[in-house]
Amino acid sequence: MADGKDWYHWHHPYTDPKSALARRLRLVQQHIAAWLDEQPDQPRSVVSMCAGQGHDLLGTLASRFDADRVRATLLEYDPRNVAAAQARAAAANLESVTVRQADAGDLTSYRDAVPADLVLMAGVLGNISDADIRATVRVLPQLCAAGATVIWTRSRRPPDLTPAIRTWMSAAGFAEREFTAPEGELFSVGVHRLTSTPQPLTTTGRIFQFLP
Repeated sequence: MADGKDWYHWHHPYTDPKSALARRLRLVQQHIAAWLDEQPDQPRSVVSMCAGQGHDLLGTLASRFDADRVRATLLEYDPRNVAAAQARAAAANLESVTVRQADAGDLTSYRDAVPADLVLMAGVLGNISDADIRATVRVLPQLCAAGATVIWTRSRRPPDLTPAIRTWMSAAGFAEREFTAPEGELFSVGVHRLTSTPQPLTTTGRIFQFLP
């Protein structure tokens, strides 16, 4: 994980409901809620890569009566963000949520957290190299349970890499369920479902490094 950016202060635009980051957050939360609604009453597991302060998942679970059926692991590198997410989870009584200070680019960080029914990659693919994006997509079946859903985000700022990402997801064994690119916005949100066979986790190796 690179240390060039202040990833704690990066979250400040979330406090402005009109900001692009807040608008993207609402869309991701809608997809998480829809995923939960498709599988009522079933225990579900979630892993969030580079989870930040957990606004997307924790904000969704805090408003749901069935949050206790979700076992989630949030992986975040910045200790200030970890503390903020832990406080948020505690305030919402989300006892089945674990916030772990860890480097999500290192596969050893996922031990005991996968396979997951939902993998969240919000704010990840826009902060790593194109080669690392492709490597991360290739390894996703190792993080997924059978039929798992992956929710990811990426800016469409030129050169727009989202067409390539969608192709790489397909090659990795995922079927696209939805790709939302709101008019007038640069952000986009993809939702894919694993249709191939999950793979066992390779317990060592780096899949990405955040850009400075």
